[in-house]
Amino acid sequence: MNAARQPVTILGAGKIGLAMALLLQRCPDYEVRVADRNPQRLEALAGIGCETVCLDVASDTELTDAIAGRFAVLNALPFHRAVAVAQLAARQGVHYFDLTEDVKSTQAIQALAQTAGTVLMPQCGLAPGFIGIVGHDLATRFDELLDLHMRVGALPRFPVNALRYNLTWSTEGLINQYCNPCEAIVEGQIAEVQALAGRETFALDGIQYEAFNTSGGLGTLTRTLHGRARNVDYKSVRYPGHGEIMALLLNELRLRERPDLLKEILERAVPSTEQDVIVILATASGHRGGRLMQDSYSARIIGTHVDGHLLSAIQFTTAAGICAVLDLVREGHLPQAGFISQEQVSLPVFLGNRFGRAFAEGSLENVQA
Repeated sequence: MNAARQPVTILGAGKIGLAMALLLQRCPDYEVRVADRNPQRLEALAGIGCETVCLDVASDTELTDAIAGRFAVLNALPFHRAVAVAQLAARQGVHYFDLTEDVKSTQAIQALAQTAGTVLMPQCGLAPGFIGIVGHDLATRFDELLDLHMRVGALPRFPVNALRYNLTWSTEGLINQYCNPCEAIVEGQIAEVQALAGRETFALDGIQYEAFNTSGGLGTLTRTLHGRARNVDYKSVRYPGHGEIMALLLNELRLRERPDLLKEILERAVPSTEQDVIVILATASGHRGGRLMQDSYSARIIGTHVDGHLLSAIQFTTAAGICAVLDLVREGHLPQAGFISQEQVSLPVFLGNRFGRAFAEGSLENVQA
């Protein structure tokens, strides 16, 4: 092993795990190990030079062996394994990063971090993740923050079905966002709002969208901005009509009570696509210098090729987000122990990072620079 390289383990060799491995493996500062239960997925990763380990991801013993002695573990397993893996990482003295949107898991990891000697940093993807960095940056631009609204969507570029949607990432994660309560700040107080409620419409670059409440996108931002803002909310962006159909399935047909059946229906009936687009719109208003002002941030990101592999927009941005914060910890730009929230990351520093540059430029061609 090259002593200059930091050894990292990626748990999960699905679409996002593959994207993380591609970005880190081409970088001279990391030695990449990928662990998964699927030997076919691992074979593809071995082909790009990663060390691979086939294991039972439900076995704490096998996971411990895969992460022991590593600099960091990047957890791309389903959200219900987040707390267990974070506990194993803390015991082994390994930095921990994940992509979970699950609020309860994040709260448990935050409690665990109070006594951890290494970094525990969940919610490192797109939303929660990058959008929290953007939201906090906008919030700090005002002497008095009034309202902060964050909108993010991973959408098909060519919608043709009645849902006007294709599966672009984890179906389990999507259902979790649509079914769980959503945190917000409403008139200065932290409140729970119903998923799929609060539908609104807007246009961006001439394209019509709708947005509605979904769970987990704010990460820890409601706690950070409580007492400092009047209204803070997060909504997922979709094409018009999608939310109404999902509300019918979840509420009228009561599939909210049968998430396994809903997952089966979606995966059998709704095609996946790699031709997607990420839409980001965040807007803040408040007083600055005695005047009522508004600042906004918007981005539209499509997929790209990395070393001959096509990464969809959601793969690209999610992997870039978690790799960027890993890099910032390695470089000493972030604390070296305890819980790190996304809003502790400076937006200019993130966008200046070789991985975070994806959100500014839509390309990682210079990732090794």
